[in-house]
Amino acid sequence: MQRLLLLAAAICLVLALLWPLINKLGLGRLPGDLVFGKGRNKIYLPLTTSLLLSAVLILVLWIIRR
Repeated sequence: MQRLLLLAAAICLVLALLWPLINKLGLGRLPGDLVFGKGRNKIYLPLTTSLLLSAVLILVLWIIRR
């Protein structure tokens, strides 16, 4: 369980560092990603992007475990 948590934390860190690149690819602006606010005060909820990345991660982990 500890390895899984460390792996999840490492993946989150890598995604956070690569977020500007991911945003340029369009993954941060999919339909279903919500942005609330005006000007400098914005709340960003990347729902569709999170679901897509979660599905890809589950598929990769499933392939690795086989």
